[in-house]
Amino acid sequence: MAQKIGFIGMGLMGVPMAGHLVDAGHEVRVWNRSPGKTDSLVARGAIEASSPADAAANSEITITIVSDSQDVHEVVAGPNGAGEGATEGSIIIDMSTISPSTSKALAAELKQKNVSFLDAPVTGGVAGAEAGTLAILVGGEAEAFDRALPVLEIMGGNVTHVGPSGAGHTAKLANQMLVAGCMVGISEALVFAKKAGLDLDKWFSAVENGAGASWHLSNMAPKVIDGDFSAGYMVKHHQKDLRLILETAGENASAAPMVGLVAQLYRSVQAYGGEEFGHQALAMAIEKLSDVEARR
Repeated sequence: MAQKIGFIGMGLMGVPMAGHLVDAGHEVRVWNRSPGKTDSLVARGAIEASSPADAAANSEITITIVSDSQDVHEVVAGPNGAGEGATEGSIIIDMSTISPSTSKALAAELKQKNVSFLDAPVTGGVAGAEAGTLAILVGGEAEAFDRALPVLEIMGGNVTHVGPSGAGHTAKLANQMLVAGCMVGISEALVFAKKAGLDLDKWFSAVENGAGASWHLSNMAPKVIDGDFSAGYMVKHHQKDLRLILETAGENASAAPMVGLVAQLYRSVQAYGGEEFGHQALAMAIEKLSDVEARR
């Protein structure tokens, strides 16, 4: 059944995600801080909202996907935010990658207004958003999850309720630790192979399906070899994720030495202007340390 849905955040991920909801026949009210980002969706049948509160007004579900914890707090709990416009019994779903402590605080605040909050970050990148195949990691009350599931399944091919409020964002940060580990391993291996004189195409073909296989090896190593550092997920966004991991690890006394190292390597990429490169640009830091480019 068609529902009224608010959607806040028209970035690389938000536009295709909201587009799937429009195409599925839902009434979608869209809002973005920067003007013009909603135009393509309005042309497809979405309604442009004047504020986050307007996007949430009369919506059964309101979705946010913005940059960082403070941005989510602003569009949900700030003046004229979604929490202000949300009606009793509705659901606000944050699909950004933010601090679990922020999502827990927002859930507690909205509960006082009889508005449910789900933290439901995604993984799968722009390609997954465009294809509607994102993995979605959801924290919050089971009843709200069950009500939101049909909408979430339009945007994702693997939707999992992982626990109470904050569990979704915690699960996403753990996923980003895996991403960081994969990317630094791939970068070091490519540079090592190149420096040793191996043909990178032959090396990649030999190891792609071996014990070191991963989604990142299959998808990111060829980009590095081609010198393609275009963004599916920007360095600055992954760096933000690593910061959140280290903050959360500090809160729960969890060791994360690899994450700290990768954050410093990304810092060097940012220092020479690469913060809007794709996160495979981590390889550039290892290349500079080794005085070689891992290209064919």
